[in-house]
Amino acid sequence: MTLHDPKTTEDFRKRQNAPEAGRSTHSIPPDPARPDPARPQNARLDQVSKLFGTFAALRQVSLDLEPGRCYVLLGENGAGKSTLLRILAGLLRPTHGTITVFGESQPHIARARIGYMSHAPMLYDELTAEENLRYFSRLYPGRPCLTPAEALRQVGLDPNLNRLVGQYSQGMRQRTSLARVLLSVPELLLLDEPFSNMDVESARQMVALLSGFGQSDRTIVLTTHQRELAAPIADFIITLHAGRVASITSGFAAANPDRYAADKGSPTQ
Repeated sequence: MTLHDPKTTEDFRKRQNAPEAGRSTHSIPPDPARPDPARPQNARLDQVSKLFGTFAALRQVSLDLEPGRCYVLLGENGAGKSTLLRILAGLLRPTHGTITVFGESQPHIARARIGYMSHAPMLYDELTAEENLRYFSRLYPGRPCLTPAEALRQVGLDPNLNRLVGQYSQGMRQRTSLARVLLSVPELLLLDEPFSNMDVESARQMVALLSGFGQSDRTIVLTTHQRELAAPIADFIITLHAGRVASITSGFAAANPDRYAADKGSPTQ
């Protein structure tokens, strides 16, 4: 069956509308159950579902992503984390529902304001970091960008290091990849498993870098399987299960579950 097979789409709608299926509607505070159009958002998803044939990668996901916030997506493999990032990046279109990014109903129109870091570092091993960034900066004509040296310094790398990226450690490659997406000074930063294949010290350094971005109006959405690493920088932790938003908790709750339970009670779902 094709993606838009009428029978597939109709079967999906019936399953979603069944009483036992429920509806997954989450809005980030003040009330996770009640979106507030008056609050500023860099991105909004409204009942977004994504079908691949008969498989539903996302099921009726609704989220408001506000400026200056860090959202961490958790979930098992196949939960829909990467699919959600790709939809926000404008690389996939939802099958059902609507998405708005910086006021645009088609995220790819606002792509210059979006930085997307995928699993693959998207770097040329035979070039230095500075040469890589000089090349990628040409992909943003007419948009003020950081210089390669500025981007590398932001991620703690020496722009004068005359070494090919292919000779870098995994931690240095991840930092260079982050510098690549920072070139255009994105307002929505999407990071897919930024801590993957890193040693403990490199991962901690990456966390320290990301925590420094929280002082701006930039929205960060990242996926990870390493909850303990992401908790200190998360404003909100969103857990996906089988394509649905299973829960939303504050970053404080993730880092201090016992204190949160005692002080705040159960989070609204």
